[in-house]
Amino acid sequence: MLPKIALEEAFYYAHDATGSLSDDPAYVATSQGLEPDWFRPVWDRLLEIGPERIAAMDTANVRYSILSHNAPGIQGITDTAVAVSLAAEVNDYLAESISAYPDRFGAFAQLPTIDPARAASELQRAVNQLGFRGAMINGYTGLGDDKAIYLDEDINEPLWSTLQELKVPLYIHPRPMAGDVCALRGHPEIVGATWAFAPETATHLLRIIFSGVLDRFPDVQIIVGHLGEGLPALLGRIQHYFNANPFGHSLQRPLSEYFYSNIHITTSGNFNDQALISAILSVGADNILFSVDYPFADPEVAGPWLDTAPISEKDRRKIAYGNAERLLGLPASNVASNNENDTQSH
Repeated sequence: MLPKIALEEAFYYAHDATGSLSDDPAYVATSQGLEPDWFRPVWDRLLEIGPERIAAMDTANVRYSILSHNAPGIQGITDTAVAVSLAAEVNDYLAESISAYPDRFGAFAQLPTIDPARAASELQRAVNQLGFRGAMINGYTGLGDDKAIYLDEDINEPLWSTLQELKVPLYIHPRPMAGDVCALRGHPEIVGATWAFAPETATHLLRIIFSGVLDRFPDVQIIVGHLGEGLPALLGRIQHYFNANPFGHSLQRPLSEYFYSNIHITTSGNFNDQALISAILSVGADNILFSVDYPFADPEVAGPWLDTAPISEKDRRKIAYGNAERLLGLPASNVASNNENDTQSH
């Protein structure tokens, strides 16, 4: 089985004295469009950073996992002082938790995006002092009402500037759509990962691209999960209609070029041969990275799937670990590149 690096692997901080991060698993489940009974064992795994998680990683031969806080995390906090303090508290907790396993775990920072300047400062601290590999932002900032703040808005320039300066990636993770979405009314089964997560994040990413963020900050690297939230298959159609209906917006490059140069997608929770092949054809194997989406998805499924997917061995190794080593600046010896002892099952 090929060695692997995984980038969308969740934990939960249940020690918040302010109550801003709920410690009620039933509430956390329903707020994310999940059945509480299904979520209960997931919750237990979210809280554990240690031997049980490592044992689960080993079933897929995941040598190194990047951990990040479950959605919405700090993005769901609108009190600036609480968000700033709690982001630092969560990051310190994660740094301490993974310090016992430096060869197995890395981290993406939580950022208080309600105050982009403070978010930029916390990113600098997390990367330069805690050794984090980048940041995870769980969608828009806000409580889900019509006051939601998205990353393309002008106030976020300090954050984009810092990401470019530090040369670390930003992972954008879904959360339930903001506002009263009429199409979802009365259908809690499609509020979360079943469906609405994908268009929520796809829309957020398109906002970032069409607002010119990646033209102003051409070295910024963005990651999205679930094999691109449906976007790779739609790039041609989106480009065609944008060309005819730009509404005053303009881009310096074709849409596909941003996916080649600035955007990376992971396999998290989407272990499907057809979707993988389509993504390779659309954005190239150099921009696809393995992830499990633990503990919401099963590494025992994710690992063997990639090992046997009908793709070239060169692409398989890029996706399994090579692209992540390059994007995250990991030394090859840290994880996987010396693979003479790999066990191939195909």
